[in-house]
Amino acid sequence: MGEAMLSAILDKRLSLPQAIFVSDISEVRRHHLEQKYCVSVASNNRMVAERGDIVILAIKPQNLAEVMAELNGQLKPTQLVLSIIAGARIDTLCRGLSHSCLARAMPNTPAQIGEGISVWTATAEVTEEQKERAASILGAMGKEVYVADEKYLDMATAVSGSGPAYVFLFIESLVDAAVHIGLPLNMAQELVLQTLVGSGHFVQKSGKLPAELRGMVTSPGGTTAEALFQLQKGGFTGLVIQAVIAAYEKAKRLGS
Repeated sequence: MGEAMLSAILDKRLSLPQAIFVSDISEVRRHHLEQKYCVSVASNNRMVAERGDIVILAIKPQNLAEVMAELNGQLKPTQLVLSIIAGARIDTLCRGLSHSCLARAMPNTPAQIGEGISVWTATAEVTEEQKERAASILGAMGKEVYVADEKYLDMATAVSGSGPAYVFLFIESLVDAAVHIGLPLNMAQELVLQTLVGSGHFVQKSGKLPAELRGMVTSPGGTTAEALFQLQKGGFTGLVIQAVIAAYEKAKRLGS
């Protein structure tokens, strides 16, 4: 996700390569980023962090304690820290960094192709100008939604953060079903993918609720009605709700 942000920032010309400094523990990754994006790279987090107005934390949660210890007390009060670390709460980051000018975001994987959505929030110390810059960075990867209360980030984690995996599973299942009834694999994949993409755009552009659109497709006693009956008989809606609740509860536990 860190590379997705870097790519989006450069693609949208929010910054020049020479103004960006990247730290990574992997020499292979540093070489890749330097060669592909022409940015400055280093293995020292502290040295990189002191150079920017905005410090983006795009690391694995298991590495957070080590990175916070390295940066603790080293950041300027006016520097904005933007974290996309899953489960890392603002109070944890503020204490661990001894820094209060901080924003936390939850992007999702479609951000890698500029089609993501990020839900984010910020501390009271973040200025309006800094919020605009954070929104620009997150918006470069798709859409961004600002919330005043951090609690919504755990909810977003369960819906938009984990959501792509739910969609991928549904795609897999629908393709498998299509092949099972006799469609060639390539045709099944094309039909399923375009159906999902088209249906999503239809919801966005029609101005109608999904339930209304579903009703338009479903003729009494028809094929769609029979298929939907089987899905509901199997508890489809209830399972989706249970899955999202489970992801939400897990997100809260990760941040506790």
